[in-house]
Amino acid sequence: MNTTIPQIKQNPSIREIFQQREHNFLSKYGTPSTSAERRHPDVTPSNIRTPFQLDRDRIVYSNAFRRLKYKTQVFLSPLGDHYRTRLTHTLEVSETARNIARAMRLNEDLAEAVALGHDLGHTPFGHAGETALIEVYTSRFTHSDQSLRVVDVLENRGKGLNLTKQVRDGILKHSKGFGNIIPATPGETASTIEGRIVRVADIIAYLNHDLDDALRGKVISKDEVPDICIRKLGTTHADRASTMMEQLVYNSGPQNGEFILNMGKETMEAMTILRKFLFEKVYRSPAVHGEFVKAKKVIIGLYTYFMENPDEMQKELEKMEMAPWDSAKNTLNRSVCDVIASMTDRYALKLYARLFFPNPLV
Repeated sequence: MNTTIPQIKQNPSIREIFQQREHNFLSKYGTPSTSAERRHPDVTPSNIRTPFQLDRDRIVYSNAFRRLKYKTQVFLSPLGDHYRTRLTHTLEVSETARNIARAMRLNEDLAEAVALGHDLGHTPFGHAGETALIEVYTSRFTHSDQSLRVVDVLENRGKGLNLTKQVRDGILKHSKGFGNIIPATPGETASTIEGRIVRVADIIAYLNHDLDDALRGKVISKDEVPDICIRKLGTTHADRASTMMEQLVYNSGPQNGEFILNMGKETMEAMTILRKFLFEKVYRSPAVHGEFVKAKKVIIGLYTYFMENPDEMQKELEKMEMAPWDSAKNTLNRSVCDVIASMTDRYALKLYARLFFPNPLV
């Protein structure tokens, strides 16, 4: 909550001027960057960037962020130029979260940083890869936990990115699975409103672009889309996205001293129906699910191979510019999980082919 007003001093830095502007603009429910805390204090604060702006830049310049361009959103390793990848999904979530935060007079930089980092730990092959690691590594594996591990431990050859606690909290709590779009359970969502917005922006983004891609890929037809989704949300991607964002902005607000996010009854109903439709007709469709089954076999095969050949895993860690496995810090299965979760679709497929496909000797 916006409570601390920074002291204006003579000859302030650009960062300090910007932070004063934050306090003049943000609502009392916004999160000022002056409240940011890091796991390890920066030796020299930036003169021109606030802590949340610095977090955003650290994420964008990370190897994990660049790998998102070759990670699955819905369609595995899409050959078509116009299908979403995990990177374009992340950019759409970021844009949506920024627009909502700005309209609500919240901290746009914080929302953007959380959005850009929310899927850094996603596995190759999307949720198929996540399901495979749940089966062979641990039932507690989630891409949200892995995303936090990426920014805390794996990036920068084991040094991490040293992000602020507000951004780290938003990354950890962005995922909703198939639970309520806006959950009410205390502690289930981020501690900041900006982090909670990213959670909703994630849903807004994937409901729209997954529907768009499914229509483009002829997995479904326009006639199959539930009528209530067309009537209440709109007929085009732009119409639906605008409706969802506007309904969130106009229906949210203070209640009993807390800022409560709300989509409005009709919009929430239509979004819930649309999500159920996508799960049944797209994500679990024979065309998509069949490829996911194959992808799981790739992940499980690589996992088993590295567990039996840790020296080969060390080579892959070096190629991927990750810190080498140190048995004093991590168990073997933990490091095997890390290296596989960090791979792109094409990297995993190429490696699997090299390891398991026969090569003619002559």
